[in-house]
Amino acid sequence: MMKKISLMAISALALSACNDQASTGGAAGGSRQEIRIVGSSTVFPFAKAASEAFAKADASRKSPVLESNGTGGGIEQFCKGVGAESPDIANASRRMKKSEFENCQKNDVKDIIEIQVGIDGLALAESNMGAKFALTTADVYKALAANPFGKPQTAKLWSDVNPALPKLPISVYGPPTTSGTRDSFHELIMEAGCKTDAAMKALKETNEDKYKAICTEVRTDGAFKEQGENDNLIAQKLSSNPDMIGIFGYSYMEENASKVHGIKMNGVSPTIATISDGSYPGARKMFIYVKKAHIDKIPGIKDFVLEFLKGGVVGGYLTKLGMIASSDADYKAATEAANNLTVMTGTDLK
Repeated sequence: MMKKISLMAISALALSACNDQASTGGAAGGSRQEIRIVGSSTVFPFAKAASEAFAKADASRKSPVLESNGTGGGIEQFCKGVGAESPDIANASRRMKKSEFENCQKNDVKDIIEIQVGIDGLALAESNMGAKFALTTADVYKALAANPFGKPQTAKLWSDVNPALPKLPISVYGPPTTSGTRDSFHELIMEAGCKTDAAMKALKETNEDKYKAICTEVRTDGAFKEQGENDNLIAQKLSSNPDMIGIFGYSYMEENASKVHGIKMNGVSPTIATISDGSYPGARKMFIYVKKAHIDKIPGIKDFVLEFLKGGVVGGYLTKLGMIASSDADYKAATEAANNLTVMTGTDLK
């Protein structure tokens, strides 16, 4: 009777083949020597710079292959299984969700190493020729929610939301639902604005599904315009559309500072200092997720992770690109996880 080979056994064979090919310099049969990375468009430029430094440090190394397909899309690919056909690392501009972790486990991606690589800010920005907005999280929620506080959305102008705001049409460029930036926008801005209403705070305790729908669902009548996974494109579009607002990572705002500037949120401007200390509402941590099963099979994964962390220290080459260094405690935890290959339990995920 023919024995069935388990998915884990197949994956192990695929990785072993990949390792054998790497040691002989071959790359046939679907095996590979290079690290494969997917995920967040926000983390992408930092991962690219770390990849370049990693390859430059040792001429024998292959440059990692990167794909920018959003945090959600990247983690979905990452969680499909282990083996040479699957990614080794997923970039994420938010923590992995509990449902994503469970999907990984279901597909035998069981040992995952979580590494915080730095901090970014979810910036709301406008053209330097724009109206000089100053917003609150409540203003943004009221303007962009599909059903603000459970009522029909009727606002057309920013002044409909708050009489102190310009009499301009509500028109916002933002990320798609596959993006970690979109998830961060929901959590850090939309929910914060929604919870300014006592009834909504109470609803979270009694009916979380309804609360999530009311507090995070974005209107679909054209006021919010999804722009794909290219944050840099949003920043560039603002320069020719001075009445628009854009939502993207702080590093892209810095890169386009000659064209755009950050909008004050709750009286606080997005800066390195305000994102570092958490006083700016859009501050968020950035992560990479690594498959432990691939570390001994695909050459250089651990070295790449350590290179990424090295670039993210204060004064490092990644901070010069706009990344904000992690706190000392978070950096120490990330370094220990990378060196010790500590796998996450998933018990504290939401």
